[in-house]
Amino acid sequence: MSKPRRIVIAVFDGVESLDVTGPAQVFSTASRLLAGSGRGYAVELASAGPAPVECAGGVRLLADRTFADSDGEGVDTLVVPGGLGIRPDSVEAVVDPDVLAWVARVAPRVRRVVSVCAGAHTLAAAGLLDGRRATTHWATAEALAERHPEVTVDSDAVYVRADPVWTGAGVSAGIDMSLALVSDDHGRRHALSTAKWMVMYLQRPGDQSQFSTPLKRQSTARTDIAELLAWIDAHLSERLTVPALAARMGVGERQFARVFVRETGSTPAAYLDAQRVHAARRLLQESDLTLAAIGTRCGFGSVHSFHRAFKRHTSVTPQTYRRHFTSTATPAPATADTLQENETP
Repeated sequence: MSKPRRIVIAVFDGVESLDVTGPAQVFSTASRLLAGSGRGYAVELASAGPAPVECAGGVRLLADRTFADSDGEGVDTLVVPGGLGIRPDSVEAVVDPDVLAWVARVAPRVRRVVSVCAGAHTLAAAGLLDGRRATTHWATAEALAERHPEVTVDSDAVYVRADPVWTGAGVSAGIDMSLALVSDDHGRRHALSTAKWMVMYLQRPGDQSQFSTPLKRQSTARTDIAELLAWIDAHLSERLTVPALAARMGVGERQFARVFVRETGSTPAAYLDAQRVHAARRLLQESDLTLAAIGTRCGFGSVHSFHRAFKRHTSVTPQTYRRHFTSTATPAPATADTLQENETP
């Protein structure tokens, strides 16, 4: 019988509790669903000393071992969660010196190193992200890029894989990344079973934006813009032009374009493009519709325009995305439009 993979999660005062418990729950659930085969995971917590660790929200955790007792021998995956010092006018990533020293010491002995949220700052300080692409909580991404110019910071990704290092975005993204780790270890089907058992609606792929569509709508202070964005998302299959959208808001085109950019951070055309690709991603994951049908439903004029926009946003073709992230039991059969898509340069 195979031995379970040892997962050691570093904990420290001020750690975000979900950064710890989210991955731990994923690995625990994945193990239980393997029905005692021994191929699962053994999760441990490590801290600087024997005293309980107090999380940022006040919850206390008792570690299984101290850093002094763990030299990385026999550890498969090292997980470094984050801590955020939140003030009225700023957010500061917490880099615990004991965690930093331990990570720098044991990282060369483990197969895989993972950070969640602002834990990426600890990995960067230990030199583990030099020359690599990485992500972190959006509120600390700029600081990470400024302090560590040798790291290519992707401030929008949910998680980034740069073997042997994986980095995840803020808090709940640690669950998505942990499911991806389970998929890498035990296959996509088992990761989907784990997500289903945890009553997760959908596992986000790594390249998906940290900001969901509802959050984008809620981020504007203007009710009329928020209502328009919701209406746009419900009518993506229609021909949505600036004149039509401006008329719907009852303002002139120039004023509309100016307000839209100020409130959303993007032009109307860029927003439409991104939302159509976002909608297409979900249909690729959840349905067996052909590419032509998905393109039409999401408002793209043709399979080729759908292909170009999708690849521009995700760096992969729709067909490749479907193969990697589909949640349907069987893939859709090859059709004329999929063959066309594969032939597109």
